[in-house]
Amino acid sequence: MSDTFEEILARDGVLVYKTHGISMRPMLRQNRDLVTVRVHPSRLKRFDVALYRRGGDHVLHRVIKVRDGHYLIRGDNTFKLENVPDDAVIGVLTDFVRKGKEHSVTERGYRAYVRVWNLIYPFRALFARLRGIAGRAARKLGIRRKRKNR
Repeated sequence: MSDTFEEILARDGVLVYKTHGISMRPMLRQNRDLVTVRVHPSRLKRFDVALYRRGGDHVLHRVIKVRDGHYLIRGDNTFKLENVPDDAVIGVLTDFVRKGKEHSVTERGYRAYVRVWNLIYPFRALFARLRGIAGRAARKLGIRRKRKNR
């Protein structure tokens, strides 16, 4: 039986694992990028990336707002805010490896990405909503969309 994320963090103070899921795209790619999560001794700050428990799952998403006793959190590739209590947070992202290159959350380029990505959030959300409306209309009209090979 393997250790849980909580057990690894309690024992070692650091957890390194390969990401799973698409909620943190474009920053992190599923089954490709490695993340380093550490125990965070104090409350998280806006734009920190928290590792937290959601039911039986572990989720890595960005803190959008810090509130008393909880955080409002969402993935970079999602549009719904989650209310996450302080005690559900088990660690914070400190570093990641993307395309074989190591990055720290303290790097200037990373901090610029975070600011821009969150600044354009209203436009991304509007585009996603319009894309959904167009897709539903096309299905009603029987129009099929060509899929790109990925």
